[in-house]
Amino acid sequence: MSMSENQKNQNGEVKQEKPDANHGGNSGGSQETTRQDSIERIMLRKQKVYQLPRNQKLTKLSMYSSCQANECRCSGWKTPEENRHKDVEVDYCPDFAEECRNPNCKHSLETHIQHLGDITEEQMNELLGAIVDVENLYMSMLRESDTDTKKVYAYLFRLLRQCILTRTQAVIRGPLGDPPFEQPSISKAVTNFVLHKYGHLHQAELDSMTDVAKTFLHCLNHWNFEAPSARQDLVNQEDVSNYKINYTRWLVFCHVPAFCSSLRHFETSIVFGRTLLKAVYQYVYQQLLMRCKIERDRMPPEKRIMLTQLPKFLEALKQEVVNEDSPIWSQNFKPSASLLLHKAKRQHEGPSSLAGTGKKLGEAKRYKKESDCEDLSDDVVARALKRINDSNYSSRAEVVFPPNAPRDEAAKAEENRREIEFHVVGNSLTKAVTKQSMLWLLGLHSVFAHQLPGMPREYISQLVFDPKHKTLALIKEGRPIGGICFRTFVSQGFTEIVFCAVTSSEQVKGYGTHLMNHLKDYSTQRGIKHFLTYADEFAIGYFKKQGFSKDIKVARHVYAGFIKEYEGATLMHCELHPSLIYTQFSSVIRKQKEIVKELITQRQQEVQKVHPGLTCFKEGVRSIPIESIPGLREVGWRPTFRAQRTARPLEESADPDKLANSLSGVLLAVRQHTAAWPFLKPVNQVEVPDYYDHIKYPMDLKTMTERLKNKYYVTRRLFMADMARIFTNCRLYNSPETEYYRCANTLERYFQTKMKEIGLWDK
Repeated sequence: MSMSENQKNQNGEVKQEKPDANHGGNSGGSQETTRQDSIERIMLRKQKVYQLPRNQKLTKLSMYSSCQANECRCSGWKTPEENRHKDVEVDYCPDFAEECRNPNCKHSLETHIQHLGDITEEQMNELLGAIVDVENLYMSMLRESDTDTKKVYAYLFRLLRQCILTRTQAVIRGPLGDPPFEQPSISKAVTNFVLHKYGHLHQAELDSMTDVAKTFLHCLNHWNFEAPSARQDLVNQEDVSNYKINYTRWLVFCHVPAFCSSLRHFETSIVFGRTLLKAVYQYVYQQLLMRCKIERDRMPPEKRIMLTQLPKFLEALKQEVVNEDSPIWSQNFKPSASLLLHKAKRQHEGPSSLAGTGKKLGEAKRYKKESDCEDLSDDVVARALKRINDSNYSSRAEVVFPPNAPRDEAAKAEENRREIEFHVVGNSLTKAVTKQSMLWLLGLHSVFAHQLPGMPREYISQLVFDPKHKTLALIKEGRPIGGICFRTFVSQGFTEIVFCAVTSSEQVKGYGTHLMNHLKDYSTQRGIKHFLTYADEFAIGYFKKQGFSKDIKVARHVYAGFIKEYEGATLMHCELHPSLIYTQFSSVIRKQKEIVKELITQRQQEVQKVHPGLTCFKEGVRSIPIESIPGLREVGWRPTFRAQRTARPLEESADPDKLANSLSGVLLAVRQHTAAWPFLKPVNQVEVPDYYDHIKYPMDLKTMTERLKNKYYVTRRLFMADMARIFTNCRLYNSPETEYYRCANTLERYFQTKMKEIGLWDK
């Protein structure tokens, strides 16, 4: 490889040099400034290279391009000896006929770049950016003294060098695995910690602690961790091995990509979990405390408040990091019920205070005017809560009609008594799997094989032990009695349920419902909002009870090619609401019903008064205002005011023949449009066998024409709804890159234009 001294001097550093061997992880202000300066310097150099004339760019690329001559193995054009001191990024632009200095090559510069004749400016800049990254890596590799770190730089240098030669995107593969490496992530655990430790505080205090947490995560994302050889405090061989693996992952996926944009960059707090944080926390903790003391007086007053809270935050977090049983590291972490009630109360009280909300007084008045519901006082609600929480409480209705307990009530009670447990387990090729997890996976395999006799055992083994699949295990007396095997497609936003079974001796106890509710909570915490599964004829009833439907609301191109299809099974879909806690949902609903019943009972007792009948009609009065009826206002009646509806042209009240003629003209114009060809007639089931499995309410222009002749469209909205159904069905079944999808968009715009022309469009 050929690099001039000028090039070497201009290169930014990838890894900042450490102040000394014992202070490699200082993330203070000066360190952050140095890091940012390096990134800016690299970006400025790239911009300068992007602005070079095309011939100079090609010269730069030739130094990293293989010679195209037959049987020549030269990997890059070498500057002639007399021009070695010149810099192609400044003023050197050789003639394309100049020969390569490599004695085994001696071919011209043009021979090295003849394959780049059709390259676009964007592609050229992308390659030049990768070249700058390669040169930075090379300089960092020369300066690095740590052997392990130097090896990582050398690996990335060779990877990027090969990508430039082959003009491909850099993809890191191998034993390091793919991010994220551990769940929950550091970011998620710190968020759980804030809710767990400070969720009871007032909103202002909670916001303050949230800012402290963000500051800590920001520092962690920009921290320069020590090389394994410098970690003398790690004496356990397993700890040394784990730290070495995580340090290498951090270099490859987090640290180097921050400076080399050719590599995909990940935030440290997002892709790492407890293992890394536990290994580095003590040193980070000490350094941050030291930095707080140094920087406190230099900070502005608003930042100084945050610095005073940081030591307490770090000390409290330290206890959770070392505590093996800390709830913040649980993948099933949920805020306590009292915290949820406290949060709901804060949200309820929020709009009542206009200070700091950005709302104008007029908006608040308008909101109050539009609300026709009378809010109950806190005293009334408190009395109702006290009443239903009384151990002797039972409503009269329940005495006659005992309440039907939710399906999972018994299972929840067993979980509260710790008779059953739920664990997400899975296999891994990149890290050790505990003996307990492997025993549970074997037990789950037996449960699935016994309860699903139609599935080949080899197939069950393949999926249960596949690292991409996980299983939510129901553990009772130390052994699995049921589980749900699933695979999450994060990029597509859905989870596929593969197997779901409970051993026969433990069925009809609500375990299946409680299992599914746990999986729903597990998924919503990770941003997944959809479940998909293929259910056989015996499982359809179970999945319907769990909220699944045959009406698939996910576009086909989202899951096609990802989910496994089973012959003779029915595809079912369940949409998850991110705000619901499904394991508590039935209890919350039951409690709400009890509160409402008690409030109704209280109100009935307050207004239970018999008024004398009306005698005014006997005296000759023909009518009276409704609000003058005695007792009506006391039971909550309020007068309603209805706005007068202004008639639209050609609407329901207009001439139906005139409306039909107008709609006929629009329909004819739509049918004759060049983009209407996919929608002229119903979809042929022979040509598209699965169309009607996904589209439950088909519509086409031929059907609309028949409906118009039969005087079906008595209002314009019926007509607009059918037309909209055509376009919606098309976009639901077809992916965006298809011709059908584009035709639907084009024809929809044309239809709207025609409706506006005759005054029938108001959307």
